[in-house]
Formats: sequence, structure tokens, C-alpha cells
Amino acid sequence: MATCWQGLWAYRSYLTVFFLPIFLLPLPIVIRTKEAYCAYAIILMALLWCTEALPLAVTALFPIILFPMMGIMDASEVCTEYFTDTNILFVGGLMVAIAVEHWNLHKRIALHVLLIIGVRPALLILGFMLVTAFLSMWISNTATTAMMVPIAHAVLEQLYKVPMDKDAKGGSDNPALELQEPTSQKEVTKLGNGQAHPGPPAPSEPRAPQNQEQLRFNQGMSLCVCYSASIGGIATLTGTTPNLVLQGQVNSLFPKNANTVNFASWFGFAFPAMVILLLLAWLWLQILFLGFNFRKNFAIGGKAQEQERAAVQIIQTQHRLLGPMSFAEKAVTVLFIILVLLWFTREPGFFPGWGNLAFSDADGNSMVSDGTVAIFISIIMFILPSKIPGLTQDPEKPGRLKAPPALLNWKTVNEKMPWNIVLLLGGGFALAKGSERSGLSEWLGDKLTPLQNVPSPAIAFILSLLVAAFTECTSNVATTTLFLPILASMAQAICLHPLYIMLPCTLAASLAFMLPVATPPNAIVFSFGGLKVSDMARAGFLLNILGVLVITLAINSWSFPVFNLYTFPSWALSNSTANCTVSQANTTLSP
Repeated sequence: MATCWQGLWAYRSYLTVFFLPIFLLPLPIVIRTKEAYCAYAIILMALLWCTEALPLAVTALFPIILFPMMGIMDASEVCTEYFTDTNILFVGGLMVAIAVEHWNLHKRIALHVLLIIGVRPALLILGFMLVTAFLSMWISNTATTAMMVPIAHAVLEQLYKVPMDKDAKGGSDNPALELQEPTSQKEVTKLGNGQAHPGPPAPSEPRAPQNQEQLRFNQGMSLCVCYSASIGGIATLTGTTPNLVLQGQVNSLFPKNANTVNFASWFGFAFPAMVILLLLAWLWLQILFLGFNFRKNFAIGGKAQEQERAAVQIIQTQHRLLGPMSFAEKAVTVLFIILVLLWFTREPGFFPGWGNLAFSDADGNSMVSDGTVAIFISIIMFILPSKIPGLTQDPEKPGRLKAPPALLNWKTVNEKMPWNIVLLLGGGFALAKGSERSGLSEWLGDKLTPLQNVPSPAIAFILSLLVAAFTECTSNVATTTLFLPILASMAQAICLHPLYIMLPCTLAASLAFMLPVATPPNAIVFSFGGLKVSDMARAGFLLNILGVLVITLAINSWSFPVFNLYTFPSWALSNSTANCTVSQANTTLSP
């Protein structure tokens, strides 16, 4: 009997994929409406995403099959949702991030900031959190965590070494600090979603036994890296995928929104929230793992100065190994700064941007998007050489000149680009459009009208808590993909600005702090050892609550002038919102 159950468990993915569609079939058979057909597709995809019986990206392809067969949308219309402007922004932004990572610019920034901050316990945690959060704003939080965790552990090893240790005196290289380029032989950590992420390097030497205080400091350092990677990603539109899901859903559900969610408006809303949450996370981790002795946390005393100097020396050694900035690093830095400036000034809202002035349509709106800018800078990186061009001969072909490689090449992009996320984004946009076309969104909105009697801040707070809990066990992209269309319909039904509900729930989807499988940074940190699930759950639980409170503060204060949440917008009007007037100021939305 036990063998039988083991066999069934081994084939659970196959059984789920086979029986789940059959189990849900009564819904479209009994209720033969487009709303029921679309609900069948959404429920089926939601369960497959939650169980991960199929890869997330494969499940995201279901609308291409189901929607045309159910008469909801034409196949050509469904397919266009898989490569929208938001997908282009994702691809372009990641190309620039790949260039930054390829030329080790992120490592140079990290080591330089750590040298400025210092290695005293509280400041060391703060330094790693600031660096990780900043890098995660622009490059993948997985890549950021995979880079920062070995550095953190190498610095801690130097702090714990005996002062007369040869490494402490000579500042010799610590192999744990060396960051290798990804190769086919590199160890990987398999997550629940089937994606491979960099795993911990094998230790070069046995680690010395640690006392309880050192062990707790080690745990705090590990958690500060993965938490700040998740927190930093919420600050920019391209920092984490749920932010792009929101932009795509808003553009898909409300095509006349005049590009309300863009890089500048998102940064004005999310960056202050990120800073506040990052500082609160620093204080919480400091109290939890270092204790309340703040004097000791900021200055560990004279007897530890040798270890401090050794830790600083190892960072200096690694910084020196990078050498002076190469032409490629300087070129990538300049292009990155240009990209950010173009994003901020394209259509800022409070003054005419270069997009409004040079490339405007008949209504004065910018015809170029943030995706246009990202692709423009990416193409330049494929053109610019990585070295100053000179008369260098090809050693393999004497007598013939050899051109230096470009800043970016397709082989590197193809290896590091998460193409599965592009499909996952597209599947979410297709679901949102199908919900609108089938009438399911309007039906759901009508059923949620009793919520009109609940105060708006309470609605935002409760939904943020719900999403934060849901994202602990489900992909944050799948979470936002499933929730946002429903929340948009609900907001329309109760005459509430859609962004007042959609924005906080999008941020809450990034609050995955409690479980190792909740997000790749958590899994990477957990794989390094020294942490138990209970350690992460204890630290992450309060951080989730703090995150929801910060989001509630943000949506009820500075988000109002940024997104003009004072009144119900004209672009959200539909047949079901006939009783909502544009001039109507909802008194529950007073900041």
C-alpha cells in the first residue's frame, strides 16, 4: 500500500495536469456563458500556477488555446498580448542590467560602498542592505543576492578569525569572496518553480566553530541581503516583475489612461516607501539578531579592532583586484545614467518632458514609451565597442585587424535573459483582456459592490495583507496576474480609483519574507546554510506586517498627488460605472 501511494506521489504532476481540467469541466458545461468559460480558464491556470504541476511559463500559454476555442477572443488578438510594450520594457531593461552585470560594474559599486560604510556590526548590516537594495532596483534581485551573499560571508569569516591569522595580517584573497561567471558546471539551487538559480560555492576550507552571538550575526547578515533585494526591487518600474504586470494590466484594461503608470510616477510613489521599509527592516534585524545594545552594535570594542581591519582589508583586496575602471565599465556607466535620465524626463507629468515636446501625438501625449528608451540604449550597447578601437592585429590571422567586441553580445543576452518571464507576463495580460472581453470582470465587479460601505483605507489594508500572505506560497508574478484584474473590476464597481487598490496590492506581492521557497533570493540565502525555516519565518512575519503598514501609509498620503487619486478618473469609466462621475470626489479618499 505504501509503495502504491509513493508511486502516485511520484506522478502527482501528471495526475494534476490530467484530472484538474476534467474536475473543473462542470463549470463551463452547466453554465454556458462566456463569463463561465473565462472563469474556467482562470481557475484552471490559477491552480496550475499554485501547484506548479507545469512550468509557470507553460501554464501562461493556455489562453492561446482556450480563449479562441471558447469564443472569447480571436487567436491573433490573444497572441498580441504576449509581446506588449510592457514586455518590451522588461526585455530592454534586462539587457541593460545584463551589461552592468557582464562587466562587473555591480561588484565595483558594492565593494566601494562597503569600504565607505565600514564593518561595525550595525553599519555592516546597513551597508549590505543599502548596496543590495540599490543594485536590485536596476538588476535582477536573484543576481544581486547571488553576488552579495558570498561577499557577506567572506567578510564575516574575517571578523571571526583569530587576529594573528595569516589572512588577517596579510589580507590575502578569500576564495569565498571570488564571484565566478555562471558556467554550465556551476552549482545551482533548484526552486519549487523549476527555475535554476546560482547556489553557494563550495567552501575552500573548514569553517571555525562559531559561538551563539556569531551565529546570530551570521543569520542576520544572510537575511538582510535577501530581504533588501526584495525591498529594493519595488522602487523602480523595472526592479521586479509585478511592477511591470501592473503597468501592463492598467494599459490593457484602461487603454485611455494616458500612460499614468510610467517610470517617473512609479519612482515618485514607490521609492519613499522602499526607503522607509528598508530602514525599518534594518532596525528589526538589528534588534532581532544583535540585541538592544546599540552601543555595542555600532562599536564592538578595542579587542575586535584586529578583526575589523582584516575584514576591511579583504574588501580592499577584492576592490584592488578589479583594477581601474575599464573603458567598457565607463561606457556602460554613462549609458546607464543616460537611460535613467531619459526615463525620468520622458513624460514626468509635472512639466512637459522630451517625449511630449519632440514626439507627441495630436493630444500632446508622448508617442515613445519607456520601452522605446530601454531598447534604444540596448541597441547602442550592441554597437559600441568594449575597448577603444585601435590597430590591433588578430593573433589567429596575422596581417588582419581585429575589432574589439561590443559592450553586449547576443550570446550573453540569450544565456542570462529569463525568457520564461516574458511568456508569464504575456499570459497575465491575455487573462486580463479575456476577463474584460468575456464580461467576467464586470460580473465580478457587480458582486463586490457591497464593499462600497467599507472605508477605502480598510479595503486597501485588508487586500494588501491577503496578497502578502498569498505570495508566500505562490509566484509573485502569478499572484499579481490573478488579483489585479479582479481588483480593477471591484474598484470600478464601487467608484474607487482603480490605482488606489492595484498599487498597494502590487507592492504587497513583493513582501515574500517568510519562506525559503517564496522568492529566489530567500532560496539562495537559505542554501548557504546557517538558517532554519523558523528563523526566516520569525524575522519575515513582522517584516510582512511592517511592509503592509508602510504601503498603507504610502497609498493614503503621497500617492494622491503622484497619481491624482482624489477623483474617479475618466479613463476608468465604463457601462458599469455610469453612476460614477469624474468630478465626484470620493470622501473616503482624502489623504
